[in-house]
Amino acid sequence: MRRGGRPSRGEQVGASVALLAIDLMVIAWLVLIQYGMAGWADSYDSGNPPRAPQEALRGMWILAGGAVVTGGGLLALGWRIPGLVQLVVLGVGAGLLAYLAARG
Repeated sequence: MRRGGRPSRGEQVGASVALLAIDLMVIAWLVLIQYGMAGWADSYDSGNPPRAPQEALRGMWILAGGAVVTGGGLLALGWRIPGLVQLVVLGVGAGLLAYLAARG
């Protein structure tokens, strides 16, 4: 970190790459495991309403909250690049899950 307390671009890019890897794993887990397994289970339980859209909405709120908390927090701390990456990646993931929930 620089003398004035502001992170260098290299530090910000490194943090962005690390957070991007974590974000993509969380999004993959929410889409493939949570939503996918719920959809798979719904195919065997046709008598009850499907639960996959509920799981997609839950994942959407998790990602939207994560985008606001982590992205906003990093921006407030002066880490502009990782903050924007968090907002964009988690926001797109939340949008994907919202689409899956609406599609039903």
